[in-house]
Amino acid sequence: MDISQIADRMQKGLSNSTFDGSLKFDCGPDGVIVLADNTVSRDDRDTACTIRITAENLAKLIAGKLNPMTGVMMGKLKVSGDVTTAMKLGELLKA
Repeated sequence: MDISQIADRMQKGLSNSTFDGSLKFDCGPDGVIVLADNTVSRDDRDTACTIRITAENLAKLIAGKLNPMTGVMMGKLKVSGDVTTAMKLGELLKA
């Protein structure tokens, strides 16, 4: 799954839920996905929280095959900024 497909899947997921906050998935050379104002964008911008993760691990995360806490402990994702925003994402992924 490439980053555009991941962004599309996230946008579909937000149609059934809401995400209050701003969060960026920084996938390095593959680009970024920004969740803000209950929409998904590929345009880079400042956000309250940034998660650095590979596109491969991001696909696993949204598919439920990578636990967010395990990912942090194993160094597969790094969170910077407002950690409470990242925790809101964890609740969204459970839905």
